[in-house]
Amino acid sequence: MIALGCDHGGFNLITAIKKYLDEKGIEYKDFGTYSTDSVDYPVYAYKVATAVTSGECECGILCCGTGIGISMAANKVKGIRAAVVNNEFGAEMTRRHNHANILCMGGRVTTEEDAVKYADIFLNTPEEGGRHDNRLAMLEAIENGTFSIEE
Repeated sequence: MIALGCDHGGFNLITAIKKYLDEKGIEYKDFGTYSTDSVDYPVYAYKVATAVTSGECECGILCCGTGIGISMAANKVKGIRAAVVNNEFGAEMTRRHNHANILCMGGRVTTEEDAVKYADIFLNTPEEGGRHDNRLAMLEAIENGTFSIEE
């Protein structure tokens, strides 16, 4: 199941993504918001991020005006790797190499068509291991306050 969330600036993108998921028969949980009325993006970032870290949902998609604020809020939740994407290559690599578990996009900088395309790529790209596992372990160590640089 995919966790979805947005603020007013990303409402149009989440609406388009929900249509795509419905067409593909992909289950999702929509954590809101449900209109273009102004709301605070950290609320929705937190709901989606905790649904992902709890295991309730496999991954998430968050949208705000730029994707930046909502990604910053989501990344405050331990275990989240939320990435702002604005092209196809980024949508693939953030999943393949960085094992991102939340895709973030901006409704004021990304078209609905592109958002659906990036979501499709993100959801269908496998995670690679190998050299990336060491780097992901470093990210986890930074998050846990145990990272050290050996020179």
